[in-house]
Amino acid sequence: MTNIASVLKSEISRIARKEVRAEIDSLKKASVQYRGAIAQLRREVADLQKQLKRASNARASEARATESAAADTPRRFSATRLAAHRAKLGLSAAAYGKLVGMSGATVYLWEQGKSRPNEEQLQRLAAVRTLGRRAVLEKANS
Repeated sequence: MTNIASVLKSEISRIARKEVRAEIDSLKKASVQYRGAIAQLRREVADLQKQLKRASNARASEARATESAAADTPRRFSATRLAAHRAKLGLSAAAYGKLVGMSGATVYLWEQGKSRPNEEQLQRLAAVRTLGRRAVLEKANS
């Protein structure tokens, strides 16, 4: 009788190990999937934090530009400096005009010295000059 009991016990142990292994394998697969999902969510959070930081920096920069533009300091205008700034940013006259709320033709005429911006337009030009390159390019592309 001991032979049958030991065979039965070993068979029960083997079947139990097989069942446990099957359960553990499914749990391992689920764990790998969850880890991948968590890693993806962490990457998305990091990207969103970067975007938030850029937006807050751009907003702070705009606020500084607005404060400096609101100051009643007389603004000087230089057609060559305007052309140089636009070239430095790599923007077309139309894109630069969009930033300051004017047409590209107007910006081109300013650069040629055929016309001059008024006081309000000078304030907008000054505000654009205070923005960083990344902020200017984001605004130009939006």
